[in-house]
Amino acid sequence: MQETLSRWLASSAGEVQFVEHPAVHTIDEALMHVPAMPGLMVKNLFVRDEKGRRHVLVIVPFDKRVDLAALGRLLPASKLSMASPERLLRHLGITPGSVSLFALIHDEVQSVELVLDQAVWDAGHIQAHPLRNTATVALSHATLVSFLAHTGHAPRILDVPAAG
Repeated sequence: MQETLSRWLASSAGEVQFVEHPAVHTIDEALMHVPAMPGLMVKNLFVRDEKGRRHVLVIVPFDKRVDLAALGRLLPASKLSMASPERLLRHLGITPGSVSLFALIHDEVQSVELVLDQAVWDAGHIQAHPLRNTATVALSHATLVSFLAHTGHAPRILDVPAAG
């Protein structure tokens, strides 16, 4: 699927910037190793409901701590918690550290819901890993919209509740 995404980025994408960097697993590592580039750096959370029937990819600004209980009440979904690496691999075809909106390209049956924080949706550009944590792509809002149309995922835009 890396090739599928690479082909889409090369042929269908609008305004993108691509940079290679050392592997990053945390926001702190990304702040240290990802070169300066346009766009909002984001945090991606793959969560599930209490029974494991609903899976949600939540994308927020990198410095926002999410109140999962409050988000669950908004969706509504019972007792949201982080999904296991096995669920991540099964539903989005990736491993921890590589989670990004681009993983939706693997969700052909659209079993994963997408929640975007209003600030992410409003950003002129955002940054995302292209299915691996050794590169970052900065993409324009128009390219984001085009990618979501390509995957068939309709985002739910919310003011994702912050913790604390």
